[in-house]
Amino acid sequence: MTTKNELYSHSRTERGQDFTMEICLDPFNARLRIDDYRGNVQTMHKRVLELAMENGFTKVFIKSRPEDWQALLSLGYMLEGVFKRYFNGGDAYSMALYFTDERRTSDYWMQEDNILRQVLTLPTKPSDELLAQGYSIRLATTEDAEQLARLYDAVFQTYPTPMNDAAYIKKVMLDGTIFYAVESNRQIVSAASAEVNTLYNNAEMTDCATYPEHRKHGLMRHLIVALERELQSRNIYCAYSLARSLSFGMNAVFHQLGYEYTGRMTKNCNIFDKFEDMSLWVKDLSR
Repeated sequence: MTTKNELYSHSRTERGQDFTMEICLDPFNARLRIDDYRGNVQTMHKRVLELAMENGFTKVFIKSRPEDWQALLSLGYMLEGVFKRYFNGGDAYSMALYFTDERRTSDYWMQEDNILRQVLTLPTKPSDELLAQGYSIRLATTEDAEQLARLYDAVFQTYPTPMNDAAYIKKVMLDGTIFYAVESNRQIVSAASAEVNTLYNNAEMTDCATYPEHRKHGLMRHLIVALERELQSRNIYCAYSLARSLSFGMNAVFHQLGYEYTGRMTKNCNIFDKFEDMSLWVKDLSR
């Protein structure tokens, strides 16, 4: 994975006379993301269009409140999924607006449908299985940033965020993202994180990676369970993840751990070597 950090996203607050929104300008993924907002949705939409045009973005992605998603639908947005319990227990609706046929059109939708159908037939598995012999699991720290960066660099040809940069990993850790890692022979061989939103008490399960030679041992299941327990200890009960829709393994992990499939986002981000569809999985950790 070879990238420059300046190609990645940066966030800021955008204000108008009758609205405020927290936006993420994301050139690497050619999209504008609105993570939070309040005020007049109609005038906010006009500014969203201006920002998308100014930056040459081909997709807009808004986490809408329940009272606004139909207004956004009437403005041309599409409902792609539901982040259940995202807003301190209230649902967030994933609304998307596209600007090119190429970005709007999935290249693998039927294949992903087949993968999803297969995944949904799998039985759920208990979360208390023993870790395979020769492996150990622990909370990662900033001292692990170099090893984690090497792992992400080896696993992903491209990735939506600069996870091959140790300095970036240290930054997100200090900002509150929780990392767990699995070790073999004192070397990190698998990792995942929970990106915590302390304002709305939710967390995204993300940055899932395992070296190829250490797959088939169910390591990712153990990492997700460890992260869930860490979140529960912090009274965070809304967990969700965006998994590559083409990945049978990652979708199976979340389904078998009791996550619910609630939508699919077309060409949502640049991961591996292309823009890929991402499947949304959500779980209520209070149950």
